[in-house]
Amino acid sequence: MSATMTSVDTPEPAAAAGRPLLRRLVRPGAAALSGLLLFASFPPRPLWWLAFPAFALLGWTLRGRRLRSAFGLGYLAGLGFLLPLLIWTGEEVGPVPWLALVAAEALFVALAGTGIAAVSRLPAWPVWAAAVWVAGEAARARVPFGGFPWGKIAFGQADGFFLPLAALGGTPVLGFAVVLCGFGLYETARQVAGHRRGAVVRRTAATAALLSLLVPVAAALASRPLVDASAQDGTATVAAIQGNVPRLGLDFNAQRRAVLDNHAARTEQLAADVAAGKEPRPDFVLWPENSSDLDPYRNADARQVIDEAVKAIGVPTVIGAVLTPETGKLRNTLIEWDPDHGPVDTYDKRHVQPFGEYIPMRSVVRIFNDDVDRVRRDFGPGHEVGVFDLAGTRVGLVTCFEAAFDDAARDTVTHGAQLVSVPSNNATFGRSEMTYQQLAMSRVRAVEHSRSVVVPVTSGVSAVILPDGKIVEETAMFTPDALVAEVPLRSSLTPATRLGVAPDLALVLLTAGGLAAAAVGAVRERRRTDPEPAGDPA
Repeated sequence: MSATMTSVDTPEPAAAAGRPLLRRLVRPGAAALSGLLLFASFPPRPLWWLAFPAFALLGWTLRGRRLRSAFGLGYLAGLGFLLPLLIWTGEEVGPVPWLALVAAEALFVALAGTGIAAVSRLPAWPVWAAAVWVAGEAARARVPFGGFPWGKIAFGQADGFFLPLAALGGTPVLGFAVVLCGFGLYETARQVAGHRRGAVVRRTAATAALLSLLVPVAAALASRPLVDASAQDGTATVAAIQGNVPRLGLDFNAQRRAVLDNHAARTEQLAADVAAGKEPRPDFVLWPENSSDLDPYRNADARQVIDEAVKAIGVPTVIGAVLTPETGKLRNTLIEWDPDHGPVDTYDKRHVQPFGEYIPMRSVVRIFNDDVDRVRRDFGPGHEVGVFDLAGTRVGLVTCFEAAFDDAARDTVTHGAQLVSVPSNNATFGRSEMTYQQLAMSRVRAVEHSRSVVVPVTSGVSAVILPDGKIVEETAMFTPDALVAEVPLRSSLTPATRLGVAPDLALVLLTAGGLAAAAVGAVRERRRTDPEPAGDPA
């Protein structure tokens, strides 16, 4: 009988060895899962609320961890988030650039995870932890090579309850509120679980946890009056042209004349529809980025095609062109084309895309991937803010990749833009989620600066967005189309526009304060637990 009991009660050696291994895998698995939940909260899925359980799970994963462990857990969370989010970057050039980008960007999440673990023992730790996360985003948006802000938490909230906070403090405040709620959700659950187990729950800690949930909600409700789609300066009727490309992928550049012809033909078709009374006459027309990869200043045929299309519609038209000067770098340029006077103004894209429009450290990168030589000649950045006067409407210009950068749209608005255009070219990325992620950015920018935003795209999803972030017109992917809509014009500045970089700076300072307090606390704890040095035997 005794032998029988022993065989039942004593675990098998393999099972006993397996259980500690499984326990060690729980937190790494939870970290990766939190990243996957974050990815799932981004467009085109309308699951913005998944960000809250994602950060709650991340909070459970990181709270109280050693810094080295937290770095690894943060890196796993970054991989879980960014690997699927950025898969479109390898659409045409293979997995190496995609994996390299994700490996680099996940380091910022790993560092944020380390900071979150460091501040997790402070009172009201969700506040400090949320600040650390947003500070990590601020760093990722600036370095290296000018930064890569794609995947900021705010960009997943275009359909979310907290979107009005974009008008209050821009993407830093919107992102901070979402992260704070997620960490607050975990801390509230932790306090409740402790109370049920009979543990002593400090009232201040429980109150801080609850406030981490309630304050962002109250702030979002209080910010709703800042979201206004009314017309302050009248309205404008705008047309966005989507000409489509002959085929998917990078090779469409070899058919650049066909791309130009597509946009010209769709503009001329719109002119015919206007003449027939099928469409209202637009005040101006917007073409996408790279709608003419032929330089119209150097190519007489391209100039003639554009000129005929613009004269047919009879209103100012913004053309996206690649300028190829004899010497120096290429320019990704938007040209204001007048039906009577031809090209009258230009805007050169300021935030050019590293490894897409120019190749940093080309000789080094070529060792790993010779696709870099598809970019034979680098693009150079412009330095002037782009605002065109189109038939009396001041239109701010934010070209494609620039929509991810806080300063790009804000600069146009502070320079008088009543409406913002985000001309884009995403034919390179096929039918991936990239176009939906970028469209969500434009919706956030619309609310952030209280401006209508028009997104003309070569082949993705073109759209017309109101200042409250609602889409009123949109196209299907890879379909020639022309969107015509009357949109409100506005000139007032939101608090977010006025504050500029101040919210980012405030959260970086809050992060620094939290990390300093955590360091002081760690030193005091070490002194308290270390044994007293032995006295002099004499």
